[in-house]
Amino acid sequence: METTLNHSARGPTNVEISPREELVLLALYSKELYGLQIPQAVEEASGGKRRIGIGTLYPVLHSLEKKGLVESRWGDEGREERGGARRRYYKLSGSGVATLEAFQAFRHNLMAWQST
Repeated sequence: METTLNHSARGPTNVEISPREELVLLALYSKELYGLQIPQAVEEASGGKRRIGIGTLYPVLHSLEKKGLVESRWGDEGREERGGARRRYYKLSGSGVATLEAFQAFRHNLMAWQST
């Protein structure tokens, strides 16, 4: 199930996000995480009830980058302790923030909706 959102000029007119994409956007809200921290954040925040596997995570991240909702960079932080391995860090773009906030506002409005 995908949700189409219309939101402000800060981002695309119509953006479709899947439930998995929403979880990743929520995990990245107001913070930058490297790839493996994202499933950890989802699992810990949900008390172990929600999980994103590594095989799912990276296609979701690539989709979100293609949509312009997420930005990434290579980091060298702590590289020596990990034997030279670099980490890729992800954060929401301005469009990602606008999309997530619009989606959350929609959910709030729908929960509060009453027939007139």
